[in-house]
Amino acid sequence: MKHLFILLCLCSLPLYSQDARHADSLRSALQQGGRDTNQVNALYRYGELFEDEQPDSALSYYLQAHELAREIQYLRGEAAFASFCLPTLNNRGEYRRALDIAREALEIYKRAGTRRDLAVAYLNVGSEWQYLSDFQAAADNYLEALKYAEQVNDTRLLRMTNNNLASVFLSLSQFEKGRDYARTGLQYACQLNNDGAVASSLYNLATAAVYLERYDTALVLFHEIEKIAQKLNDDLFYLDAWIGKAGAYDGLGVRQKALYYFDKVIVFSKQKEVPEYEMYAYMGKAEHYLKYNDHAGAADAIRNGLVLAEQLETRFERKDLLLKASTLNEKTGNYKEALRYFKEAQVLNDSITGENHRIAIANNEARYEFNKKELAISSLLAENALHQSQIKQQRTVNIALAAGSVLLLLIFFLVYRNVKHKQKLQKQRISELETEKKLTATEAIIKGEEQERSRLAKDLHDGLGGMLSGVKYTLHNMKENLVLTEDNARAFEHSLQMLDSSISEMRRVAHNMMPESLLKFGLDAALKDFCSQVTVSGILRVSYQSFGLSGKEPEQSLAITIYRVVQELLNNTIKHAAAHNVIVQLAAEEVQITLTVEDDGKGFDTASLGSAKGIGWKNILSRLDYHNGKLDVRSSPDKGTSVYIEFRTA
Repeated sequence: MKHLFILLCLCSLPLYSQDARHADSLRSALQQGGRDTNQVNALYRYGELFEDEQPDSALSYYLQAHELAREIQYLRGEAAFASFCLPTLNNRGEYRRALDIAREALEIYKRAGTRRDLAVAYLNVGSEWQYLSDFQAAADNYLEALKYAEQVNDTRLLRMTNNNLASVFLSLSQFEKGRDYARTGLQYACQLNNDGAVASSLYNLATAAVYLERYDTALVLFHEIEKIAQKLNDDLFYLDAWIGKAGAYDGLGVRQKALYYFDKVIVFSKQKEVPEYEMYAYMGKAEHYLKYNDHAGAADAIRNGLVLAEQLETRFERKDLLLKASTLNEKTGNYKEALRYFKEAQVLNDSITGENHRIAIANNEARYEFNKKELAISSLLAENALHQSQIKQQRTVNIALAAGSVLLLLIFFLVYRNVKHKQKLQKQRISELETEKKLTATEAIIKGEEQERSRLAKDLHDGLGGMLSGVKYTLHNMKENLVLTEDNARAFEHSLQMLDSSISEMRRVAHNMMPESLLKFGLDAALKDFCSQVTVSGILRVSYQSFGLSGKEPEQSLAITIYRVVQELLNNTIKHAAAHNVIVQLAAEEVQITLTVEDDGKGFDTASLGSAKGIGWKNILSRLDYHNGKLDVRSSPDKGTSVYIEFRTA
């Protein structure tokens, strides 16, 4: 669940009390109409007086200050515009505009700011990306902010950065990691003795508890936030506490209290014009009604939530609501609408991940590197031919001057040896470039293969899957309009069941071709999911163990290679080993990743691997060659098989 963040002021302008005398002095300064830095500061501070009650007036004064700062080339005053206007824009849901302003401030501070300025600028940019549901961009900026905050040892910045990182990891379903960042943020908040900061960190801790199904703990934490909201008279903390309680009560199955708090958030959000909380309340209600098969309530909540998601341009939440709409229509037998909503969610998901765009870029880079290596090899070959010609000329000169003197012969010998040495080095360089060209070609093939897998998986899921779902929908309607004998009815029902099995099998194949969990949640989660699926199938009992992968996710091409190798090894085990149990271990260390796959099957003579003709084994070897992986296979008849693979990561 997304959380609003308190933005720290970027500008080092002096702070004043906002009493009547101060307002009069600011008004007097503005009436003098100066065109200097003091006028810029006065405009910002005067606009602050209207921020709570008259935000439009406040923005007007902020814009005047920004324009004046730009005219007089007052860079810090120009960048300060972000600090003053971002809270107002975020409260209105104008996240795109806020992001542009925050990024403009960051660029200014890169030229003329301190490390503390940069920490806060990165923090603000990350917050705007998080509002727009681009969690990767948010995390990148937060980590930059954390780096500068640690350098200046600013407790407030360290608290906010850790808290925001906690929120990002919660959004990415890494709940324990999010909880750890939230605890660190809470420690800094307690050092500050700031109730608002404590409430913000408590919110992330409570949210982690909900996701980890520790609902009683979550209720205690949300109640503490509500008490702080009472103390500070803070509307947003009230909303945080209430929507959190709704989720916790829903998890405990206390329906009446869950719906009471969801409705309370909706009413209060409308009163205070905070539409994002209203949207999340509708999302929670939709999930609640779907769980209890209240189809009318779910439809109303989804409809209202989608309107707000489109208004706020929050793609992640809109995708979630579209999937809920698909589930609702499938439950009510409206398969055509269910399919339409599901396809719309998939299209939106593609725009979020941008996977096709990244693959195209990777292929272009591979082609560029390949062509560059070809040109380098051609150049070296030409240079080598030129040197060969020079050597022949030198030999002719040596023969002609052989009778000259011993000294000249020695000089010519040294020159000849030097040329030979250069020629040897050039041949070595050519060999290295040819090896690099082969690796580049292998990379292009592997990436092309993965791209084709991804395309085929999408075609299966969206094309064939849609057609099968349509057939199912048509047969279902035919059944309602036909008069069948008892035997024909049983046969018709059996056909529908076989069609359901075909749809499930098609989805399983599409998932194996390009598992969504690998792209979304990383290698560790994808392997755990794959091994669990094999175990659930009953074909083989697979135990998956991982060590040291937290915070050490390998780069994508290596992650895909490891996943494909595990797939192929388990397929070989199922086909040939007659095994009952398999252990898959993945361990990450400082400079290497190791993979071990062991089974209790019938084993085989490892000498036969040299003449193995299977495509699967050749694919494993080509992927290992590309990543310089080391392979060790140990097996003997009736003693099982152990495969050990090592990849260097640095």
